[in-house]
Amino acid sequence: MSVNRDALLGTAADVLTRRPTSSMDDIAKAAGISRATLHRHFAGRDALIRALEQLGLSRLEAALDAARPDEGDADEALRRVIAEAEPLAGFLGFLVTENQLFEPGEQHPGWTRIDERISALFRRGQHEGTFRIDLTPAWLTEALYALITASAWAVQDGRVAARDAVRMTVELLLGGARRSSER
Repeated sequence: MSVNRDALLGTAADVLTRRPTSSMDDIAKAAGISRATLHRHFAGRDALIRALEQLGLSRLEAALDAARPDEGDADEALRRVIAEAEPLAGFLGFLVTENQLFEPGEQHPGWTRIDERISALFRRGQHEGTFRIDLTPAWLTEALYALITASAWAVQDGRVAARDAVRMTVELLLGGARRSSER
């Protein structure tokens, strides 16, 4: 039986996004394959997580490309980034959490590239006078990840309607990131 690796990774991402502690058996079952077949593709959970990280990074890079964070004013660019990243929110949350388990203190170069692109958007917004300058671009980037992740979990738990997730994420982040005329 031929197994499509991308489809297998997609299934693993779906399973692990919903239940991060799922076993290799759970993933194999969801994919409709045996555990032995899963192990032929991935020697163990660490190998699977690494492959998922690569998939997540490529999907997030594509989402950033589609969002065009270098175009238009920073507010609108950030709205596009959130809208493009939202479909990956659960997966992003899983990867951000799981990434903490590998090489403490080190970061995959792909995450560094993504962080730099998003931080550049916040820096641009600060230079344009749109975003607060007392919050670092690195902090705003981490806050963005946290809000997107929290949004995904709230949708999964049924506490937030999926149709409201992007708007609520944008409004909370921009409400805290924007410069106020009263400050």
